[in-house]
Amino acid sequence: MTMPRLLLILLTAASVSALGGCRSKVIADSAAGGAAPVTGTPIGPIPGGSPQPVGPTNPYGTDRSAAEAGRKLFVQYNCYGCHGGHAGGGMGPSLRDQVWIYGSTDADIFNSIAQGRAEGMPAWGTKLPADQIWQIVSYVKTLRTNQEADPPSE
Repeated sequence: MTMPRLLLILLTAASVSALGGCRSKVIADSAAGGAAPVTGTPIGPIPGGSPQPVGPTNPYGTDRSAAEAGRKLFVQYNCYGCHGGHAGGGMGPSLRDQVWIYGSTDADIFNSIAQGRAEGMPAWGTKLPADQIWQIVSYVKTLRTNQEADPPSE
């Protein structure tokens, strides 16, 4: 093997090795005058996710007044901007469908609202109190039923 070829192989190996360390950033530590590696936060599959998902219990259950309050919150927080005026879909998915990607239990819906979901659903858990999220869940659970608050006209 010739010397230039060996040098090219070594430089290539060093470059690949250096690129493998791109997961860390180096910042200057002003107190010590040196540099310290800082690793970034890994991005998970659920934006704004929390370590412990909420349990399955909706404190409002099937309370009609909670569902009506949830409908008002759905409008007030502009959920209809993505999901449509009566949750029939728009830029965001229909909430009137029978099958949902992330599940349709009370806890699944709560976690979708609180933690957000990939493909566009923002995390609202840090902006809305849990009781309001549960009221929105109560409203969503009434969709397509005779208990629906403010059903669409046909």
